[in-house]
Amino acid sequence: MTTTESGDVDGDDSEDLRRAVVLDHLPHGRADDDRPRHRKSPLAYALGERDFRLFELTLADDADVSIGDRVVIGPTGKRVAVDGFKQVTYDDLSNTAVGELEYAVEAIVDADEKRFVDFYNDAQPITLRLHQLNLLPGIGKKLRNNVLDQRKRGPFESFEEVEERVSGLHNPKEVLVERILEELRDDDLKYKTFVGRNG
Repeated sequence: MTTTESGDVDGDDSEDLRRAVVLDHLPHGRADDDRPRHRKSPLAYALGERDFRLFELTLADDADVSIGDRVVIGPTGKRVAVDGFKQVTYDDLSNTAVGELEYAVEAIVDADEKRFVDFYNDAQPITLRLHQLNLLPGIGKKLRNNVLDQRKRGPFESFEEVEERVSGLHNPKEVLVERILEELRDDDLKYKTFVGRNG
């Protein structure tokens, strides 16, 4: 099974694959690992595409991996470059990985626009006073109600349509990206809509 230029995987089971985007590649392992260089495995930091979990990947010695590459992390039998992985927090990331995070989140959102536009279509109340839409930066009661009114008239098909139909909501994609980054940086947020909980 190979990954094509478009990122699609040859074969019919690509829906079952878990993928991650490489944020940083450490061919000689972590600097704080005191073992001799020949005993250290190459590592990478990566962002899961499905639930934005952060991972430290142990790579195969011959893995040809670069920042921005999409790698298969599961199921085990489908992995090529990745020997294993563990979930990490934002604070565990290298400086390079932190710097790449926003680009990776944007790329994931761009590649699956319908999934993220559907957040505007499907967001629900969390409590009597708080709605999922209110978790987005800059969205208060008025903008939330504008979104809810517009989606009653029919679902949004694109970010562009969200922006055209919802008066006052500028850059709906960037608003989501900002929220995802906030959820990644702050492990203690009470409500996480996009990022899977550590565990």
